[in-house]
Amino acid sequence: MNEIASPGQLRLAYLRWALVTVPVIVGLGFLSGKAANSGFGNRWFDALEKPALMPPGWAFGFAWTILYILMALAFAMILHARGARGRGLAIALFLVQLGLNLAWSPLFFRAHQVGQALALIAVLIPVVALTAFLFGRIRRVAGLMLIPYLLWLMFATFLNYEIGRLNPGASTLVAPALRTQI
Repeated sequence: MNEIASPGQLRLAYLRWALVTVPVIVGLGFLSGKAANSGFGNRWFDALEKPALMPPGWAFGFAWTILYILMALAFAMILHARGARGRGLAIALFLVQLGLNLAWSPLFFRAHQVGQALALIAVLIPVVALTAFLFGRIRRVAGLMLIPYLLWLMFATFLNYEIGRLNPGASTLVAPALRTQI
């Protein structure tokens, strides 16, 4: 039997990959942020001076959810592209960039290492750009799906840089504990 899979079968196979990649990648992003106590509500972060272009806190959760979904769907396309030339390298590079991505929040929000977080994101951007390029060579749409992520990383780099510039002693800043009076 030498039949090629029908379009419906191909969509179903992609859907199976997506049903795994989307919850795993979104979940990992959520866990990384939760473990790092990232965002507004973190006493250290709240005590920092923020750049004028800092979006409201809800925008980060919304943006990262969308970006992780796009990343996961693009990754599912590449996983589904069995036999595609360069697939192994594209998968490996995606996993490297995902690891770097997940390391940023603990480094910035938990360890308070603004400069090291900036260095990490400066490494992450070209890795994501190369991943998008490799994905695009396999499935054009998969490569394009990483472009919003790349653009957001560039904006995040600006925010990270500005926070470092506005708060030169950020790593040694200790936010005051909450006080209660009885």
